[in-house]
Amino acid sequence: MDIALHFLHTLWSFFIVLSVIVFIHEFGHYLVAKWCGVKIVAFSIGFGKELIGWNDKSGTRWKISLLPLGGYVKMFGDASSASTADAEALTRMSEAERAVTFHYKSLPRKAAIVVAGPLANFILTIAIFAFFIMTTGLPSADPIVGQVLPDSPAQAAGLKSGDRILQINEDKVSSFNDIPYLISTNLGTPIVLLVERADKDITMTITPREVEDDDGLGNKIKHPLIGIKSAEIKYHDVGPVRALSESVRRTYMLCATTLKVVGQMITGKRGAGDLKGPLGIAQLSGQATGKDFHTALWLIAMLSANLGLVNLFPIPLLDGGHLAYYAVEALRRRPLSQQIQEYGFRIGFVILFSLMAFTLMNDISTSPAIIYLRKLF
Repeated sequence: MDIALHFLHTLWSFFIVLSVIVFIHEFGHYLVAKWCGVKIVAFSIGFGKELIGWNDKSGTRWKISLLPLGGYVKMFGDASSASTADAEALTRMSEAERAVTFHYKSLPRKAAIVVAGPLANFILTIAIFAFFIMTTGLPSADPIVGQVLPDSPAQAAGLKSGDRILQINEDKVSSFNDIPYLISTNLGTPIVLLVERADKDITMTITPREVEDDDGLGNKIKHPLIGIKSAEIKYHDVGPVRALSESVRRTYMLCATTLKVVGQMITGKRGAGDLKGPLGIAQLSGQATGKDFHTALWLIAMLSANLGLVNLFPIPLLDGGHLAYYAVEALRRRPLSQQIQEYGFRIGFVILFSLMAFTLMNDISTSPAIIYLRKLF
């Protein structure tokens, strides 16, 4: 009974978390498309068979579909949910009908409609971060070493309590919170610190050590550690403008770190075992919603930023793939042939399907249930 309830909770949590993120993404497309005068045929959360649906006054079909692994906005003139053009239908349209199709809009308007989805995800992340800052205060601590942990890389390098860290490699350090961010993607390679001690600048080299820790949800994660603690952390009440600017900065840092990790995976410097698929996200969703509202919001913010970022990758079928086609069209002053675009969409499908299969295997191989069964058999 407990296992069944846990499964239902995880499934329901996954649906809620993913639906919020997907709705925001697709609503970004929807809003800008409406502003650009495009007729919307359907707005769907999920794919496949429709479970619940209704029509609004403009004729748009709003629906929730069977497979909750994404969503789409189908515009007038689209052949599919991937916004590929229905070439045959477009040739039969009147001028009035073409005026409300996505495919006959100007290149800047089409690009604006496409980029609006990822942008909406970034806005959601920024809004959640701003809510956290406004309600809990902005943590602030000078980059001063309060404590050096024993037997740590920091102690071995000679860092001392009271040292002010001015720079890590080429990056300036303005607060203590910058330190874990700047070393977050380090893979055990040496870093150079510029430290102020007794009004003198000292340069020292430290090699972070990879340690395993709890992520707050009961999962084990690995991260680099140099072994220092801050002297004092204070929380300051800030206004909306300061909260917003800090939220934008944090969202940028999150995306920059994600891109660096992806780059390390592509170049082979980092294994791809940490990639999460639908089962992994479902597990995180169940853990986050089972803990508290704050943690659930935090997960939504993380996933939303990552969804927005991944959708900008220049892979056909993704928003970034469409933008890449538009960039080529702008340079050539004419669109790519329909055949070339179709080949691109097929390649994109293979890439995305392969990635989905890979992450699914990752999820299965790290699932507690699977690990337990391996021990039994």
